[in-house]
Amino acid sequence: MASAESLLRAFEKDGIETSLKASGEEVTQADRGLERHISGLLREHAPGLPLLGEETTRDGSVPETGWILDPIDGTMNFARGAPYYAIALGLVDAGRPVLGVVSAPRLQLRIAADVDACPAAEPPATRARSLSRAIVGVSGTGSRRLPAETELVTRLQTGAYRVRMHGSMCLDVVGVAMGWLDACVCVRPKPWDVAAGLAIARSRGYAALSADGGDFTWSSPVLVVAHPELAAELLHFAWTVLSAAYRPREL
Repeated sequence: MASAESLLRAFEKDGIETSLKASGEEVTQADRGLERHISGLLREHAPGLPLLGEETTRDGSVPETGWILDPIDGTMNFARGAPYYAIALGLVDAGRPVLGVVSAPRLQLRIAADVDACPAAEPPATRARSLSRAIVGVSGTGSRRLPAETELVTRLQTGAYRVRMHGSMCLDVVGVAMGWLDACVCVRPKPWDVAAGLAIARSRGYAALSADGGDFTWSSPVLVVAHPELAAELLHFAWTVLSAAYRPREL
């Protein structure tokens, strides 16, 4: 991770140019350069494991066992000099995130977790257990958002204690694990956005729920991460607003 952080600083020093992907999301030369660099390291040190990366190796399917990489989660923040972006690398086994490594250099944060190393972890007892007392992160409501996604943010402004929009799904999920946030809602999450953070949050005992109320799966159009009691309440709140909007052609 140290070499990737050094490369990221070099891209920042040289200036950042952005372009738009077909999805309407921004991408920079740093996103693509970092993915090539990290994927090369993984091929060298863990040969044989497939990689699903956002920029250069994406084929749309999560490997049964393999790596999932977002070279820069929060590209818009990175391109504008805001500190809320991160390199996010997750390892999945049986399709489930089991290891997560996240580096947010401008926040001086580097965190890693192995789910199997702490199977009985419990979230802190002092965390908010009700939505009315919770600080909630919301992400994924940017490019080509649906009216229901805007409505969700509006309703959370009164339903939650506070709402935060950092512009990085990875850091929202990690924020729950570290205590910056009580909960987060990720709308239309992609595997590379959340794989690393999910491993970290689950290693600390937090629930990660799909739209159907079960453990999060890659096909779900929404992800809620929080203490188990709060997660159930927040999911019900969010899905009440979003469910009618998510027809297959819009996912």
